[in-house]
Amino acid sequence: MKTTINNKEYDIEKGTKVIDVIDNSERRYLGCRIDNNDKPLDVVIPENSVIELVDLHSHSGIQMYQASLRYVVLMACNKILPKKRIIFNYSVSRSIFASIVGLGHPLNYETFVQIRDEVDRIIKADLPIRFNRKSREEVIKFYESVGYNDKIQLLKYEHRKELSLYECDGYLNFLYSPLVPSTGFLTKYALKMYAPGLLIQYPRLECGCEIPPFEEEKSFRAALKEANRWNNTIKIDSIAHINNIIEQGKALELINLCETRHNAQLTHLGDKIEDNIDNIKVICVAGPSSSGKTTFTNRLRIELTSRGIEPLMISMDNFYKGSDYPLDEDGKPDYEHINSLNLDLFDEVIVKLVSGEETSLPTFNFANKETIFTEPVKLKKNQPILIEGIHALNPEIMPSVPDENKYRVYIAPLGQMRYDTHTPISISDLRLMRRMVRDHHSRATSVERTIETWDSVRKGEFKWIYPNQNNADFVYNSELTYEIPVMRKYLIPLLNNISKESHVYYVAKRMLKFLNFFEDISDKWIPSNSILREFIGDSIFYTDDVK
Repeated sequence: MKTTINNKEYDIEKGTKVIDVIDNSERRYLGCRIDNNDKPLDVVIPENSVIELVDLHSHSGIQMYQASLRYVVLMACNKILPKKRIIFNYSVSRSIFASIVGLGHPLNYETFVQIRDEVDRIIKADLPIRFNRKSREEVIKFYESVGYNDKIQLLKYEHRKELSLYECDGYLNFLYSPLVPSTGFLTKYALKMYAPGLLIQYPRLECGCEIPPFEEEKSFRAALKEANRWNNTIKIDSIAHINNIIEQGKALELINLCETRHNAQLTHLGDKIEDNIDNIKVICVAGPSSSGKTTFTNRLRIELTSRGIEPLMISMDNFYKGSDYPLDEDGKPDYEHINSLNLDLFDEVIVKLVSGEETSLPTFNFANKETIFTEPVKLKKNQPILIEGIHALNPEIMPSVPDENKYRVYIAPLGQMRYDTHTPISISDLRLMRRMVRDHHSRATSVERTIETWDSVRKGEFKWIYPNQNNADFVYNSELTYEIPVMRKYLIPLLNNISKESHVYYVAKRMLKFLNFFEDISDKWIPSNSILREFIGDSIFYTDDVK
């Protein structure tokens, strides 16, 4: 039987596993991609297959590594704290937060040290992690024996007769990702006590596959804590819970709950701005791609206007230079670079306005790269300027405006949803799904193209947005718990159209598997001012007022 691995052809016997063919003595390869599907190395090679080996310098490799670390932490907790429920969430400083349910108190330092030492022991022991196929009945029976009820509920939407489990030193589990061949592959990790639980730090692609330094992010910690509290309050923190709500005919109630939460955040933000309106001259809004910045900024304008505060909206896009753009690593103009903006002009315009002077505002024509100016404008009493852009929180903009006169708002979906208690849902994937739907719907961009450019988008975020997010005075969580069941009917046909030969097919395949776990929610009752409308269409902010 023939197979191709990393463009090299092999003659192998039927039943051979990938790990038995390759030279992995330096432990470079974590998993593989067979016919564009991510798999563990401990998998039997299909006949006439084409295999690509996956290392840490890829999104798939990072995902495998991170999932494997969670698996080892679960192993350690299972030994130190048997029968306790471990819950994972994405958390602050690009790490995973683990909370332990059933202790009756927050995790104490002594228990944390026991868990950390057991994780160290497991990894140093270099225990093999084996991939096993078992019958559906066997898997359900096992989940019942260990109390993994949320995993059993999710199996309702998994129709295969054979399912997967990973086994290591007698410990069994499944985390919706291929795992590394053995625990000894996990040489880069750090555990940190972080009340009421612990943080798992792991290598990040944007940090050269090293562990980023931990940075305390107080605003984000508070926002994520609130997201957790909200999920626990409404008792919807997993795919199975969402599906149960839909099956009970309560999808409309879920929509109303989520939209009410957004309204409450806006009211809270409006209160903060109104209470300090004598000092606030500029309101700055920034966030990563597909956070809902445009809708949010318009809704904030309306919220403030309802309080008698009428902000002057200024787009940073109108301050682009006409030429002399910085170049990226490929020698092409980098329009996301902060020096693509005329920072001196921006500072001059804002300073004049907040000083009570008249000044003209620029309008930039992207077609001919020319700038024209409006008639002079002047701010009214207690009229703030409202700006939105990727650099809005960057301290390099408006250096002549005192910090006490700036109010900075960061917006992002900070969902704390999970497949089950052991596998959190990626916030980055949520934003990518939003972007795919919007780009196809309103920008005539294919889903394949959106996936292809996502790495570049993310690179810009890590360079220009995330380093400044801690400057925020307020963090707005734009996540909507109901949004994936709404978007799935738009996404599934588009993802199914991506060819198996496409180099992004593995992303489409992974997302299709994920989306197929969800039931549908109709978009009929989604409010016209909802952030989700920015992506699926029919937003009131993109519609002319037609009589």
